[in-house]
Amino acid sequence: MKAIMLVAGYATRLYPLTLNVPKALLPVGDKAILDYIVDEVLTIPEIDEVIVVSNHKFYEQFVNWGSARNTELKITILDDNTTDDSNKLGAIGDMNFAIDTCGIDDDIIVLAGDNLFNYKLKDGYDYFKQMDKDVIFTKQIDLVEDLRRMANVELDENGKVLSLVEKPQNPKSNIAAYATYIYKKDTLPIIKKYLAEGNNPDAPGFFPAYLHKIKDVYAYKFDGECIDIGTPESYKNVCENIEKFF
Repeated sequence: MKAIMLVAGYATRLYPLTLNVPKALLPVGDKAILDYIVDEVLTIPEIDEVIVVSNHKFYEQFVNWGSARNTELKITILDDNTTDDSNKLGAIGDMNFAIDTCGIDDDIIVLAGDNLFNYKLKDGYDYFKQMDKDVIFTKQIDLVEDLRRMANVELDENGKVLSLVEKPQNPKSNIAAYATYIYKKDTLPIIKKYLAEGNNPDAPGFFPAYLHKIKDVYAYKFDGECIDIGTPESYKNVCENIEKFF
């Protein structure tokens, strides 16, 4: 299995913090956001490579980060050659870029490089192995205001995805999807098909919204917290409360 880390965004909402430092490398406590995520990836023995997809602006910083990681796990840093929001590939575009560039023919786990979480990633992987289906990571959220800012999911009684809508005005359930996905290797050509049809390449949740209409997708419901560090306020909050979070 390969892990694909999506870190090619420009995080303009966090300016000036991210003018010269990528969001995934911002420090939280004694290490970078990306280090917390990779530490969880390391709990899954079947993962033999972490592929970090960066933009051109921050590529060298990620190369330096990867060189400093003290791990036997192979880390590959890719430059998607984009320079700003006007020419970015989008999250799904970057997934496809990693698959093509590295010649991936394997199951993949895809993670956003700016989501700090304290649940056990391996529990979600074990669910994926049990179901032998593509899996999205979800949680019950009871505030409608929060659900409107997230991908909203309807499930059947067995956890199969019936619908998935990004940021709906009127959520149909209290289940939200987060930016962690596990895809079987036979799903990888469908990512290329999705893009070739001209579908939205940006938010990663758009792809499982398309995928579940073609093949079964199941939801792993995690216990714990997942924080999207998208604003200076959310970054400040997680820095001040890191001891409570981990």
